[in-house]
Amino acid sequence: MKAFALSLSTSPPLYISLHSASHFLAPLISLSTKFIGSQFIRQNPISDPFKHSSFTMAACVHSSRTETPPKTNSIIEDRMVNCYVDFCRPNFTDIVSCAPVSEKRLKNIHTQTHTLLEDEDSFDPDEKGDDLWVRMKDEARSDINQEPILSGYYYSSILSHDSMERALSNYLSMKLSNSSLPTGTLYDLFLGVLAEDREIMRGVKDDLRAVKERDPACISYVHCFLNFKGFLACQAHRIAHNLWSKDRQILALLIQNRVSEVFAVDIHPGAKIGRGILLDHATGVVIGETAVIGNNVSILHNVTLGGTGKVSGDRHPKIGDGVLIGAGTCVLGNVRIEDGAKIGAGSVVLKQVPARTTAVGNPARLMGGKANPVKLDKMPSLTMDQTSHMSEWSDYVI
Repeated sequence: MKAFALSLSTSPPLYISLHSASHFLAPLISLSTKFIGSQFIRQNPISDPFKHSSFTMAACVHSSRTETPPKTNSIIEDRMVNCYVDFCRPNFTDIVSCAPVSEKRLKNIHTQTHTLLEDEDSFDPDEKGDDLWVRMKDEARSDINQEPILSGYYYSSILSHDSMERALSNYLSMKLSNSSLPTGTLYDLFLGVLAEDREIMRGVKDDLRAVKERDPACISYVHCFLNFKGFLACQAHRIAHNLWSKDRQILALLIQNRVSEVFAVDIHPGAKIGRGILLDHATGVVIGETAVIGNNVSILHNVTLGGTGKVSGDRHPKIGDGVLIGAGTCVLGNVRIEDGAKIGAGSVVLKQVPARTTAVGNPARLMGGKANPVKLDKMPSLTMDQTSHMSEWSDYVI
């Protein structure tokens, strides 16, 4: 590596050749921390890389790449090109790998989903989903205009991909990979699952909309996609659950472990999760194997949907549609939280909570009493109202 860097710094003809072929090599160089301070890093980042038709490849050479670089007017020695390609293979922990953009290469490497990739529309039959992806790319361009220093990041994460499926597969693979679990391997796996199970992508898009609508801290869809670990952990779980359902339990558990390590969210791959889910902040969320979560549910940080001990079988909570679960709540055992119910922060729930009621405390009790509980007139998971019950619960003041 040092020899190669020295050769580049002392060989003006080679530097000129590399610079003239920047559409092929510059993105690779600029993303490697090993080249920080090198004289041939581009000093002026490309603010609008999507406008350059010459950008037709990924931000890093994948280990399975077989095609040769495009010809340029300058001649680059084969020996140096080989060294360069070897360096950029994803065998180093500091190399940022990216999904390829070339359609031909996709059809070559993804043999399991070859027929599905023949038709570009096979990924996303939902026109609203297509509109959402277009909007995310527009948001990425707007962010680049505000912060040109992030042009490479947005290009490799969003703008270099022609579908949300590929962008998500690439981004999750980079987040969850390590030295012994290559990015390319995870990318092929994730993309194969998303291509086969279209319901996952419908859930992904509903989750994006849910976060944007319910969380005032979410400034854009692309912001959620790239920066909200609750969203990313939920999508990784959808993939793991697909593998678990197909008896690929070892692989599913490995993904669960990596999600727990990277995002601090521990969801067993056997758990069933609906669509329109918001895991707000998400740190410390634990969801057990036989738990079931309905649609349009909002869960805050440090929530546990767990068992009561060593009992096996169906032993975890069942959460209905439209439920809001406050921060630090524990729901233990095979109990049901009915549709539209709200659980106050810090509560410990051990029994069933009726629909459109509020349970608060340790142990949790129903607002208004068990005989005549107060009924909610709005869906709590959508309003995200966590404190309106306080005046009826107690006269607590500071």
